Amino acid sequence: SSIAQQPRLIYQKSKCAKSEKIEDALLLECPLGELLPSPSDYKASLIVLTVQNWLLRLSADSGEVLEKVYLAGSCCKFFRYLSWDTPQEVMIVKSAQNKLPAAARQAGIQQTVLFYLAVFQVLPLSFIGMLEINKKIFGNSVTDVAVSNGILIVMYSMGLVRLYNFKAILEQFMEQQFHLGQEFNWNGQVGIVGKYPFGLPCNIKITDTPPLLFEASSLENAFQIGGYPWHYIITPNKKKHKGVFHICSLKDNTLAKNGVQDMKCCSLEPDWIYFHPDMSGRIIHVGPNLIKVLKLKEVKNHADQMEIAEDFTIVANRENCVNNSVTVTASGRVVKKRFTLLDDDPEQETFKIVDYEDELDLLSTVAVTQIGADGRAHLDFHCNEHGILLKSIPLKESWDVTYSHEVYFDKDLVLHIEQKPNRRFSCYVYQMVCDTARDDD
Repeated sequence: SSIAQQPRLIYQKSKCAKSEKIEDALLLECPLGELLPSPSDYKASLIVLTVQNWLLRLSADSGEVLEKVYLAGSCCKFFRYLSWDTPQEVMIVKSAQNKLPAAARQAGIQQTVLFYLAVFQVLPLSFIGMLEINKKIFGNSVTDVAVSNGILIVMYSMGLVRLYNFKAILEQFMEQQFHLGQEFNWNGQVGIVGKYPFGLPCNIKITDTPPLLFEASSLENAFQIGGYPWHYIITPNKKKHKGVFHICSLKDNTLAKNGVQDMKCCSLEPDWIYFHPDMSGRIIHVGPNLIKVLKLKEVKNHADQMEIAEDFTIVANRENCVNNSVTVTASGRVVKKRFTLLDDDPEQETFKIVDYEDELDLLSTVAVTQIGADGRAHLDFHCNEHGILLKSIPLKESWDVTYSHEVYFDKDLVLHIEQKPNRRFSCYVYQMVCDTARDDD
């Protein structure tokens, strides 16, 4: 709580054994305007996945265990990852990649099942089904899978990405539906769904390759979909193209006009690009000293073709930075530098974090400058529509660029979390208040 001068501890969970370690977690919040079966469902809760394959729903206010489901039956022992298919509606629990013991591999035993996916509806928590990702169906070179917005995304070692209709897979290959707490006798298994030691049945058996929706080849499997009409962003699958992004139409794979985005920055940390989370269809491209907000628009006189245009840009303050390769001393001697400064040199103001606050419709940026051992950062709020700087807040604490940093901005609170060596964390909390003495604030 940030109301008092000192934080107030709400609750603290007791130290647990390694066998109860939490592997992953998701925050679950009540949907608006829906009737739920339990009063506890209306309060925020935390879905956690433990190392022993228990899925727990904990009260965010007290840490009390509200629900518990045992995941691993006879098929899988290593569930490790939680993610949303549809945020706050459908959740995916993914296993680690299955690997046979060395002795089994030496004996010539083949491992065909790579991953298991368990699918849940949340609030109330209900089991939809479990399926396996099998080499025999999807190919030998599968490296990872993910599910998002009803799409099954399968990634391959050669940089190939394939998309399948996940909802259609669930409907087509569902053998039998099961409910949590239900007694079952199926395929020689007898038990209670979601209870120890039986866990969940693998009731979705993919027997044939599902219809392919789309495929693309991209460096390091980097692939994003967004915009309107639908477009995708990839990096051509060659190392020399690292840092180059192609924006193409999902309908016919054609490259948008001005669709090749390359900042040509020379830096230790690469630039990054993603579709704007405000659902406007725009694209955010972030480099060391430049943030471009791009938009898709129709090419004049060509309604079926789209082009990429700059909506606005945000530029780091480097007015006093001079990077001449040749300088002249006071005595007139010409000195040539053997190297040039990187675009993200710590002594120059560099963008480190870009975030969007949906409730206030603000784009926030964190820019850092490090002089000697002292690093200084400031958090800037920009108008999300036009990019105009509205307010700049200098962070009081020093910012060491060699440490890991995260900054969260939500409503009137700003959190800066710094991770130092040996897993030492510092959390700095800022709260914005209305200054009645100054109308412009």
